[in-house]
Amino acid sequence: QVLAAGVGIFIMGFSSILTGLNFIVSIHTMRAPGMTWFRLPLFVWAHYATSLIMILGTPVIAITVLLVAVERVLHFGIFDPALGGDPILFQHLFWFYSHPAVYIMILPAMGVISEVVQAYSRKNVFGYSFIAFSSLAIAIIGFLVWGHHIFVAGQSVYAGMIFSVISYIVAVPSAIKVFNWTATIYRGSISLQSPMLYAFGFIGLFTIGGLTGLFLAAMGLDIHVHDTYFVVAHFHYIMVGGAIMGYLAGLHYWWPKMTGRMYPEAWAKFAALLVFVGFNLTFFPQFLVGYLGMPRRYHMYPPEFQVFNVLSTAGATVLAVGYLLPMIYFTYSIFRGETAPADPWGAKGLEWEIPSPPPTENFPVTPIVTHGTHQYAPSKEVGVV
Repeated sequence: QVLAAGVGIFIMGFSSILTGLNFIVSIHTMRAPGMTWFRLPLFVWAHYATSLIMILGTPVIAITVLLVAVERVLHFGIFDPALGGDPILFQHLFWFYSHPAVYIMILPAMGVISEVVQAYSRKNVFGYSFIAFSSLAIAIIGFLVWGHHIFVAGQSVYAGMIFSVISYIVAVPSAIKVFNWTATIYRGSISLQSPMLYAFGFIGLFTIGGLTGLFLAAMGLDIHVHDTYFVVAHFHYIMVGGAIMGYLAGLHYWWPKMTGRMYPEAWAKFAALLVFVGFNLTFFPQFLVGYLGMPRRYHMYPPEFQVFNVLSTAGATVLAVGYLLPMIYFTYSIFRGETAPADPWGAKGLEWEIPSPPPTENFPVTPIVTHGTHQYAPSKEVGVV
């Protein structure tokens, strides 16, 4: 069973590496004429940073799986202490990949939010270059913080101190994004369509997840909340409150472009509200029970935690309904939805210059970009010849 799973992971690892290479080579060599690096959509910058992580991090987990297979088949002592191996080595190799893997999931969502906030604020994004380079900074620094997952595993105290400091530093690029999104929204002509509601949810929930991550970066506190529901709540505020909210924003934003059909906006707003309320009702109580000492990975818990777990269960039910609704109204829109115009949101960018859904090969001729692709100032409209 271990060997079969290892082979599967190894194959998927190759898929991940090749996908990352595909994105990077495409971005370097296949940009439209005039599409300079600092005219690229921030969504593309986010994918560029994600691809770097996929290329640099995936080989490590692939080799780790290979070492596990060698240990099982040939009985070499690599990780198994019964054979003279070191299980801490496995944790280091596993987390060296698995922490950057979190950024593989969150960076594309950050790119989506960068697109959505400027479209529905009717403003050029604030601090374009800072947002672009912060994606690269996350990709690079993210490889240097894996040790905060194993503060309690027996690693050197001095190593733990270094990982703790770097774990604080990696929060800076994410904070840059949040502040720049907020500055973009400030005094903008905001349209509260469903993608923007999900973007607001992302900014708020991701901020909570990031701030609670600072608690976990502190060795003294992490010892007490390690492997508790505090960690579960933090992770989900990043991955669900952050990544899933971002993906839902992107799905609603580009759905008319992909399908040529509009979805019922009232239902979409209601679903966004359910997701936000259900998510917080599910996971915020877990911060409290985690701080009070409730461990994760146990099917039983002390009776004093009953009310918090009931709240989480109720919230999960609301959250499930919030996730189910888009499946229903998206399906409905395909068959009964109104025909979508080329640009239903008044957004900027090359994809909004063509009909919905896009024709084969997108453009009848190769577009020539003469200005930034997301300029909302009237005098600096997108230039496409």
